[in-house]
Amino acid sequence: MAAGSRIAVAVAAIWAAPSTAPSAAFAAEPVTVFAAASLKESVEKVAIDWKAETGNEVRLSFAGSSALAKQIEEGAPADVFISADLKWMDHLDKAGKIKSDTRVNLLGNRIVLVAPKGSSLKASITTGFPLAELLGDGRLSMANVDAVPAGTYGKAALENLGVWDTVKDKVAQAENVRAALLLVARGEAPLGIVYETDARVDPSVTILDHFPEDSHKPIVYPAALTADNANANAAAFLAYLQGARAHAIFTEAGFTVLAKTN
Repeated sequence: MAAGSRIAVAVAAIWAAPSTAPSAAFAAEPVTVFAAASLKESVEKVAIDWKAETGNEVRLSFAGSSALAKQIEEGAPADVFISADLKWMDHLDKAGKIKSDTRVNLLGNRIVLVAPKGSSLKASITTGFPLAELLGDGRLSMANVDAVPAGTYGKAALENLGVWDTVKDKVAQAENVRAALLLVARGEAPLGIVYETDARVDPSVTILDHFPEDSHKPIVYPAALTADNANANAAAFLAYLQGARAHAIFTEAGFTVLAKTN
């Protein structure tokens, strides 16, 4: 099953789950976490450790931050939301859909230019670099540039470097950053813009260069409890994400830890 299909199935399964009224047994209910697609491997590892230490389950759903935020806004039963940018957490905050006092800036990341493993292409990302020439007749794989954080960061970087107009008609937009990565990994696109952490988990791609950090807004992953959360374990899991073990997992994956260790 394709990555996009798995994500869709996961979200659909959560939507279909029957609601449970608060009760003495509710503490045993899994904590439902909606997290940006780029966090998949890391948050899965954190959830495994959390279960080993506490015996409590975590139900995970990964997709683009924009898609998850819209699901939460429409009433999807998430307990914790982890976005890949501040924009979509701000959106839910203004809509009264998160508990503002639980919000924390959890992680940082970088965006990179990737090519299929074994590609002969080389690139040095500077102002006016010849991205269009590198693409030739191929497409530049990116997450949706108007909604998905990895795409918006990438577009901003290309604009600030003065090359967006040369490639905007060659962009293949994907529903999330992992879908953009897959196009490059399969050789369907000669180049793509993804997070450094995504590139590090897929041996089918190689990093050509990192985008200058001053070419786009800082990449920040905020996390918070949702306003409708009634799961007694949700706050504890959010705290666990800020703990030493979780920080070790995130650091190993290539994220920058922003939150103070609990």
